[in-house]
Amino acid sequence: MANNCIFCKLANGEIPTRTLYEDDEFRIILDTGPLTKGHALILPKKHAENIFELDEETVKRAYQLAKQFGAKMIAALKADGMNILQNNGSAAGQSVFHFHIHLIPRYMEDKVKLGMEGGSEPEYSLDEVLKEITKSF
Repeated sequence: MANNCIFCKLANGEIPTRTLYEDDEFRIILDTGPLTKGHALILPKKHAENIFELDEETVKRAYQLAKQFGAKMIAALKADGMNILQNNGSAAGQSVFHFHIHLIPRYMEDKVKLGMEGGSEPEYSLDEVLKEITKSF
């Protein structure tokens, strides 16, 4: 647990939450600033800043919980869809640096915009990008 990490404190019960689920490794809570009805967070109890600091088993378990609880939430809330969102780094929209997954139920009438728009022709060579990435494998 990191000393001043708000999500460590939430995940480990130091701060009261509206908990949907808890086990030895994770806590799933309702977000106190929800984007839509039912917006929840999957929080590991062990601190890691982002997905790249987690072991494979923790990542696997986090996404198993996302699938399981996402489906349950869609049914319970009569949602029309679900965003399962996870950001890594401030440039990607991460504002709390403790790995977490957002479960955001979506409704046809909601006004939430998550900021992804269709791309256009890049100003760089896709072939060069392919070479840059694959040379490190």
